[in-house]
Amino acid sequence: MAKQLSIFFFIIFPTILFGKIVVTVSILPQKYFVKKIAGDLTKVEVMVPPGSEPANYEPKPKQLANLTKSKIYFTIGVPYERVWISRFKDINKNMIFCDSSQGVKRYPMASSYSFVNKNISQNGINKKALDPHIWLSPKSVKQISKNIANAFVRIDKKHTKFYKRNLQNFLKEIKKLHDYGEKKLKDLKQREFIVFHPVWGYFAREFRLRQIPIQIEGKIPKVSTLMRLIKYAKKRGIKTIFVQPEFSKKSAEVIAKNINGKVVTLDPLEENWQKSIKKAIDTFGEVLQK
Repeated sequence: MAKQLSIFFFIIFPTILFGKIVVTVSILPQKYFVKKIAGDLTKVEVMVPPGSEPANYEPKPKQLANLTKSKIYFTIGVPYERVWISRFKDINKNMIFCDSSQGVKRYPMASSYSFVNKNISQNGINKKALDPHIWLSPKSVKQISKNIANAFVRIDKKHTKFYKRNLQNFLKEIKKLHDYGEKKLKDLKQREFIVFHPVWGYFAREFRLRQIPIQIEGKIPKVSTLMRLIKYAKKRGIKTIFVQPEFSKKSAEVIAKNINGKVVTLDPLEENWQKSIKKAIDTFGEVLQK
């Protein structure tokens, strides 16, 4: 009986005592998705703060302590989760883990320049490394949002209609954003772009663009490879190199100087996901049209 009361108390504790269901997510865009579905019924903690890289982030002691308050942890497949999730489970054995990426088709991470030099790798892809940046595809975010909504319905059935209504409204917003991108990017003269870190793969696939990464499996390539990339960019008329705020611009600036191009910064980890994707659509539409 005592055990049953303990379980019951844990289930209602976040919603009754605090008035909100406390959840934790890995990256800022997930916070946006959760708030779209659960609104003010939830308090969202984010593990990877602005300006940090989710590939190798190490949570701070205070963040680990805060995990004891969480009812759900929403994973999304970023690399640091492989190292830390098992530790999170030890910290809060009652916390529910929901894979928000479930059902999203994953693609290999672009990692070489076989399109620049046929002797480099096979198809420009490391088939063992799957690209984790699924949140940059509106189509993928539809499935992510459904997973989030289903998780809330399972633990808080009395607000089922609220979660489902919010989900349907958000799905309409996502479709509108996708349609905007389709219209904006369908007639571009240039459909290839260079990116320092291959973060825009799912976005590019959705809108029939092609990203060409500077990094190869997270590392800066040899000078000889950079020279081949510069030669390829000149031949194809590529003038723009996209970078993230978290990474150094040095290699991108070297290439930009040699192709008489420019470096453009886009943040794929902004909290306001819709604003971020619209900005990306507008930016790609502007620079690739020239």
